[in-house]
Amino acid sequence: MTARRPNIIYIVSDDLGYADLGCYGGREAPFGAVSPHIDALAAGGLRLTDGYANAPVCSPTRFALMTMRYQYRVRGGMEEPINSHSKGSTTLGLPTDLPTLPSLLRDAGYATALVGKWHLGYPPTFGPLRSGYDEFFGIMAGGVDYFTHCSGTGEHDLFIGESAHKEVGYLTDVLSQRAVATVRRQAPAARAGKPFLLSLHYTAPHWPWETRDDADVAAKVAANLFHPDGGNVDSYRRMIHHMDEGIGTLVAALRDEGLLEDTLIVFTSDNGGERFSDNWPLVGGKMDLTEGGIRVPWIAHWPAVIPPGSVSAQHAMTMDWSATLLELGGGRAHPDHPLDGVSLAPVLRDPSQAFERPLYWRMKHRDQRALRRGDWKYLKVDQHEYLFNIRSDARERANLAPRHPVLFEQMRADWLAWAESVPTIPDDAKVSLGYSAKDMPQR
Repeated sequence: MTARRPNIIYIVSDDLGYADLGCYGGREAPFGAVSPHIDALAAGGLRLTDGYANAPVCSPTRFALMTMRYQYRVRGGMEEPINSHSKGSTTLGLPTDLPTLPSLLRDAGYATALVGKWHLGYPPTFGPLRSGYDEFFGIMAGGVDYFTHCSGTGEHDLFIGESAHKEVGYLTDVLSQRAVATVRRQAPAARAGKPFLLSLHYTAPHWPWETRDDADVAAKVAANLFHPDGGNVDSYRRMIHHMDEGIGTLVAALRDEGLLEDTLIVFTSDNGGERFSDNWPLVGGKMDLTEGGIRVPWIAHWPAVIPPGSVSAQHAMTMDWSATLLELGGGRAHPDHPLDGVSLAPVLRDPSQAFERPLYWRMKHRDQRALRRGDWKYLKVDQHEYLFNIRSDARERANLAPRHPVLFEQMRADWLAWAESVPTIPDDAKVSLGYSAKDMPQR
């Protein structure tokens, strides 16, 4: 293993489905391969088959990503999700006194930058610069129009630091270009021994359904960014392809600067896919604790350490990857805020390794519960409870609770015991659904 601490690029896509990428079984589009550059990262590194998001919706996962702890330990993490109407709140955001992945890596000597989506509360109470990032270029809200850069409330939402910034361009491309410029600027210091953390949090392929060629759609969706009457599979896949092109440019810049060998690139999604995504063979999607809502692509590329072509079935969730990056960067958890995340560093070094990693979820929406342990999953949706063997039944169609009542009760008891270890969801926590069965049929 290289003695040098890696530069770290943490790429998070938005609402990407499990099988949207070619390397996860996704089909080619009429224009060709949807994700050739991301697929190349997987081919040159590690692809996890059983990696999960901390939540089936965006902002809760981002709380876990930043704190490396279950999102339920923070009041804002129990919103499903934080929405633009929380602007001005002093409670619905990432508290600035909490240690975060960027703050702890900055303490360990890293330069830290976030390019893209924040979605963890608004200044002056909250913000990226107040939680460990030296630099921020991106959006504060959960989603914006790709051309006007306005949020669902109609307010302009593109910032440099905490200052509003006007820039013409398709947002995915604007973020990719800024990420490349950041790497170029940090490269001399990185070569001299000061590593960087670049969080690149795209909004793609999140609604509204706009490709690079759809500037005319912006005016039509200004009153409702959920865009319930637009989009299709073709435009959705184009949106992924635009992101993939940007990632290819970023990898080329790393190679050109002589940094690719010692840079750890991690790629994932904040939750499972939404309307036009491909989650095969999984069922469900965003807002669901069925596999389609929480199992997501996880790719790690680090030529100095990770053997190319590696595949692992190690169970892990978002906060584990952040804990991994903290360890590899030489950071240390604050003793008053012990991590819930578990480092995957041994798996990166030897992808044949595996360890037991129970994973727990909870949602106010539909009173959902889930526990994945080994091959088994306990699931509750509304008043119904289930037991599935995920290894043999990834689609969660064969409820084995009647056949294995003892195991079912054990896993149910385990979930209840875990739930006692985290704060309860308050009554005023919001569930924000952008559309319903009146907009499209249920899954």
